[in-house]
Amino acid sequence: MRILAVDPGTKRVGLALSDPTGTIATPLEAVPAEPEESLPARLAGIAREKAAERIVVGLPKQLDGTRGPAAAAAQRLASSLRKASGLAVETMDERLTTAEAERSLIDAGVRRDKRKRAIDSMAASLLLQTYLSRKSR
Repeated sequence: MRILAVDPGTKRVGLALSDPTGTIATPLEAVPAEPEESLPARLAGIAREKAAERIVVGLPKQLDGTRGPAAAAAQRLASSLRKASGLAVETMDERLTTAEAERSLIDAGVRRDKRKRAIDSMAASLLLQTYLSRKSR
């Protein structure tokens, strides 16, 4: 089962896709977050194009586990995406995925300008890999 992961951001939305067996997450190119009104339809189109059967949206909880404005926005996106795609949409805690993605890219020697373009989708890939690992237990 292919799963699309969405890492919402204010400028870019990171995306990742699993392989057909639901084992490996691969980053996709990030999409612009604006215009916000068309984002659910654009993401639903990508899910259809990639034959995804489920969508996982990153829920950016605060370090203490509470939900702030970014988490509320992610919940709204998940709800809109559920309606636009007709697919099962789940949310998953994504605390520290962006920091982990940045560390990985730095360790790999990726220059700052290229890191900026890759970080959102790398974070989505980490989110999805964690989701896949939990589901396979």
